[in-house]
Formats: sequence, structure tokens, C-alpha cells
Amino acid sequence: MHVAIATDDPGWHGERLQTAFSVRGVDTAFVSLRECRIDLEHTRHGIVIPGFEQRLPDGVFVRQVPGGTLEQVVLRLDILHGLKALGIPVYNDGRAIEKTVDKAMTSFLLRHAGVPTPPTWVVESNSQARAVVQHLTTAGGEVVMKPLFGSRGVGLRRVRSADELPSTEECAGVYYLQRFIEPGPDGYRDWRVLVIAGRAVAAMQRRGRDWINNVALGAACEAVPAAGPLGQMAENACRAVDVDYGGVDIMRGRDGVTQVVEVNGIPAWRGLQSVCELDLAQRLVDDFLLRHLGPRVPLRAASA
Repeated sequence: MHVAIATDDPGWHGERLQTAFSVRGVDTAFVSLRECRIDLEHTRHGIVIPGFEQRLPDGVFVRQVPGGTLEQVVLRLDILHGLKALGIPVYNDGRAIEKTVDKAMTSFLLRHAGVPTPPTWVVESNSQARAVVQHLTTAGGEVVMKPLFGSRGVGLRRVRSADELPSTEECAGVYYLQRFIEPGPDGYRDWRVLVIAGRAVAAMQRRGRDWINNVALGAACEAVPAAGPLGQMAENACRAVDVDYGGVDIMRGRDGVTQVVEVNGIPAWRGLQSVCELDLAQRLVDDFLLRHLGPRVPLRAASA
């Protein structure tokens, strides 16, 4: 059995995944979606993946979808959609990634499913964005503006007045605005919950140096139970966006209301692993193999 791990930069996560697959007797190869292509003349199935020219992989574990122009990103997702159409398991698949990489769609689906999430506005017009900010600041609130596509806390900004809004050119023509969640007496913190196959398996509290709590920006991690209300909320969030696995970010404000802020369809888990005894890479790999590859899983994987 051969599985492709889609990433341009294997790093720590790629090494952990490769080891976990090896434990189950599965060979892996790192593949960049940048180097994949659709070629209807080259092969009978029309998709070319470096290293898998003779036969396509038995499955694909998506660790990264590289950024680029809209056309480039669409092509990379087309590769994932095409593989799934050919019956090859993709984890998470292209549709799940589309719904979670796009913060506007994530917020919409969370609200539609009844999962608590902060009031959010996504507009193209600077005048509409100014009206939103003025509405919230007049009531004594603040706004967080985020890139529509982005992760690791990069590009987030607090907006305290309409005059602080960037131009439409600076924000790629779209304003994603979310009501700022005022911290409670414990200060700035949030929770990350990892959900696999619909079940919350690990969770941590993150405390940032300021209002951004991402581990990549120096937040401190502390293990917390994955069971209970936090886990249930995270499970509901992943169900709303229909992912195999997801990293759910949850915050509780000064008013005591707990809300889902984001669902990550390609989550990092290095910070969570640092405070968790469970081998998260092995848990992810085992779920992928046993739920999606079924009878093709090696005997020593099934009996482990």
C-alpha cells in the first residue's frame, strides 16, 4: 500500500505522519500539489502525480494546499476533487478544505447549523465595512479583521474605528469582519480541540502574549479535557463543515458566552502534542486507514 502525503514542507508534521504510516506497514511519499497536473493524454485517469506515474496512490493525506493565484489554488483543489472522483480516499478531501480555508463559508455553515459563533460580516465595499465598524464601535465594541484565507494568526488586526480600516486593495477586495470577543477575568486565552472522525480526542488551552493566541506566535499551551461542553461544541462544528478531522478554535468572552471562532481543515498539532500523551499523528493515520482504506489495510495495522 502506498499513500501520498500532500505537502511542500514535510517538517515535523510530515515526519510524524510518515512514522505513523510506517508503523502500520504503509509506504508513503511526500508530494507537492504544485507539481501535480491534469493530463488527459498521459494516463487513462487524467491525473499525473510525481512518483505515482504508473499507478495512483491508494490514498492521499492532505497536509498542505499551497497558496497562489486563484487559478493555481483551484487547480490544486481540482486534483483533490479528481482523485476522490476516481475512488481514491483523500483526507481531508477537497470540499472539506474549501469550506474550512474560506472563513466566510465556515462562519456561514457554523451559524446555519446552530453552532455558536461571533457575529460576522463579509463584504466587498469599503463603505459597507465602515458601516459595520461604526455600528459596533458606537455600541462600545471592537472588530477583528481577518484575511479571508489565512492561518497561524497572520494578518489579524483589531479595528477600533472605521478610519483604521485598510483600503480594498490592501485586503484583496474583501473585508472579513468579526465582533471582537472581550476577554474575561482570566485574560486572553482560547481553546484548540482536535476532532477526529466526529470525536474530540485532545484539547488544550492557549494563552497568548496579547489578544492573539496562536502557538506559532508564542502562545503557551496547557492540556485540558477534551470531553464535556468544549468537546461537544467542537464536534458539532466539525459536523457542520463535514470534515474527517479538524482543529476547532473556541473562545469564551467576558459575558460568559462560549463560541467557535474557526475550524481548521488542515490543522497543525505540534503545540497540542506537546501537552498530550496520545500520539495524535498515529490517531489520525489509524482513522484514515481503517475508515477509508478498510480491507486494504495491512494485517498488522488492523490487529495493532
